[in-house]
Amino acid sequence: MTAPIPPVPPMPRDIPELPAIPRTHRLLPSTVPAAAVVPPVRRPLAAILRVLIAGTAAAGVAFELRLDSAPRVLSHFAIQADILLAVVMLLSARRAWTASKPLPAALTGAALLYVTIVPLIHHVLHTTTASLLVHTVTPVAALLEWLLLTSPGRLRLRHAATWMAYPCAYLLFLLIRAELMTPGTPAHPLYPFLDPAAHGYRHTLTNALLLGLSFYALAVLLVALDHARPNPIHHRPKTGFRLQPPVG
Repeated sequence: MTAPIPPVPPMPRDIPELPAIPRTHRLLPSTVPAAAVVPPVRRPLAAILRVLIAGTAAAGVAFELRLDSAPRVLSHFAIQADILLAVVMLLSARRAWTASKPLPAALTGAALLYVTIVPLIHHVLHTTTASLLVHTVTPVAALLEWLLLTSPGRLRLRHAATWMAYPCAYLLFLLIRAELMTPGTPAHPLYPFLDPAAHGYRHTLTNALLLGLSFYALAVLLVALDHARPNPIHHRPKTGFRLQPPVG
C-alpha cells in the first residue's frame, strides 16, 4: 500500500510585501564619450593646411621685422595676434595629425578674434604697418580655416567677455609706453589715435572705448555665427550611433 498524499495547503489571498532593499550608495549618471564608440579620426589634410596658415602668419611677422626694429614691430597688436595664431595653428595641426582632442574653443576663438580685428583696425583707422600678409592674407586664411575645418557650436557667449582681457591689457601697455617714451622719437607712437600726448587722455580713452565696443561686438558676432553656420565635417561611423569624434 502507498501512503496517502497530504492535501495541498490553500494559496494565501494576500502575499506579504518583501522588505525594501536599503540603498547603500547614490547612483551616478553614466556618460559615454564619443571616442568610446567612434575611434578618433586623423585629419592629415587639415593638419597640413594649418601648418601653412602658421607659416603665413610667421612670414608676415618676419617681413615686418625686416622693415623696422624688433621692439617696435613686436609691440604692434597685429604682430602679436599673428604670433598667437601661428602657435595655435601649429598646436591644432599636431592634434589633427595625431587624432587628439581639439584645443579649447576659448583659445582658438581668441586667436581668430584677434587676427580678424586686425583688418578693421588697419583699413578703418589707417595704422602705420601695411603688410598684405598681416592685414589681409592671414586673417582671411584664419577665417576660412574656422569655417571649413572646425565643427560649429563650440563657442560660448561667456568667451566674448574673457577675450576682452588681452585688448584691455594691451591698452594699458600703450598708455604706459606713451608715458615712458619721449615725444618725437622714432618709436612713438604706435597708433596715433591712441596717443594721449597728441590728443589728451579724454580723447584717447574715448577712442579706446569705441574700439573696445567694436571688439566685443565682433566677438559676439563670432559666437552667433558659430552656432548658425553649418557643420562642414561629417563623419559617418559604422556602429549605427550618430556620434562624432572630436575634431582636431
